[in-house]
Amino acid sequence: MSTRDLAIAIMIALAIVVLSAMFFAWRRRLRRDAGLVAPVGVPDDAATLSRHEILYVSTTRHDQPLERLAVKPLAYRARGELVVTDQGIALHLDGEQAVFLASSTLVAIGRATVTIDRVVERDGLVRVAWLTGDDTTVDSYLRLATGDPQNLISELQRLVPAKDTGATS
Repeated sequence: MSTRDLAIAIMIALAIVVLSAMFFAWRRRLRRDAGLVAPVGVPDDAATLSRHEILYVSTTRHDQPLERLAVKPLAYRARGELVVTDQGIALHLDGEQAVFLASSTLVAIGRATVTIDRVVERDGLVRVAWLTGDDTTVDSYLRLATGDPQNLISELQRLVPAKDTGATS
């Protein structure tokens, strides 16, 4: 066996080790996050207010934009449509069931520049903070295909319930 053949064999073996490590790490993440599920199915009586073409980027731990969560069915990046309704937000992602984030589960809406796998121009992402079924707060990141994210953010912020500050008048 020549030196060149040995080098090729080592590179192939190294590639197999790296790909295997990535595969098993992702499987472990899927098992870890198996309890986190996004609500699916849009209510029949939800009135559509607007539609926006989006790229769904990721869902992460709240305020930890580099810690991806494999929330079903939001585990993978996808193109799709965000539908703003009078009752919440519907995410129709290619190849997945529609995810519906009811107004009561929304925590905050804002802008972001970075999340796992994606860095964009300053404040180019829309960050939707919401509660999973077990009351875990997570952040989902969306990128508008066209238009200014600020207009969508203003529209979505109207859906977030007012916080009870405990103040009385």
